[in-house]
Amino acid sequence: MICALGAAVCFGTASVLQAMASRAVEPGTGSGVDPALMMRAVRQWRYLAGLGLDAVGFVFQIIALLHIPIYVVGAALAASLAVTAVVAARLMRVRLSRTEWAAVGVVCAGMLMLGLASGEEGTGEGSLALKLGLLAVAGLVLLVGAVAGRLPDGPRALVLGLAAGTGFGVVEVAVRLIDGFSLAELRNPALYALLLGGGAAFLLLTSALQRGSVTAATAGLVLGETVGPALAGVIWLGDRPREGLAWLAVTGFVVAVTGALALARFGEPPEPAPVPVPPAA
Repeated sequence: MICALGAAVCFGTASVLQAMASRAVEPGTGSGVDPALMMRAVRQWRYLAGLGLDAVGFVFQIIALLHIPIYVVGAALAASLAVTAVVAARLMRVRLSRTEWAAVGVVCAGMLMLGLASGEEGTGEGSLALKLGLLAVAGLVLLVGAVAGRLPDGPRALVLGLAAGTGFGVVEVAVRLIDGFSLAELRNPALYALLLGGGAAFLLLTSALQRGSVTAATAGLVLGETVGPALAGVIWLGDRPREGLAWLAVTGFVVAVTGALALARFGEPPEPAPVPVPPAA
């Protein structure tokens, strides 16, 4: 549980540092993905620090997935939006409304309930059909992303975000289906599902944030990376809450995800409000 919360802190803080670094460099003149912008951002210490935090957060996420139910880890990843909101309010001087501060508290309350109710990870190893199905879902994520690119701006961002969240959800489940690092795992479809799902999710999320509403894309992302993996863990991998606390686990999950959805605009921290300049005499 500590690792899951640590991953949320790392991911949430990294997004703010990377946003600050990207906006500190001269923007490009083209549209869409600008590789030169990333090269300029990498020269910023904040961007490098954000990448380091992403790496540490990913390690925390893997450790958490190997010890506690997937539904807890998924909710913790959604809770990174609360971290982003608080850090952005401090470092970028982004003003949070009372509703958003309340949403931060709701996310924390949901994670507390999950921490009290969650048991150990399930003992299910996953069948070959589940592993092949996971690989098929990863391929479907790419297909949906290609089709969603033709949609209008509004629904496109939501569909791309949902597809990206599903891809990240594939990674969460696949981690539980991979048994260590050995040559035998090269025959495991879950390994390729992890690589394909993670790569597709990153590309689709980048496209969603650049070409549509950040709020819509992040809302889709939160739903995709929490609901599906949680169900997969409970149905096929044997994830269970503590005895008699199933109601608390379900309540905590719903509360945490709902609070994260209320903070969806922090999927990419907004520009700080400009300081008004008095007119010249």
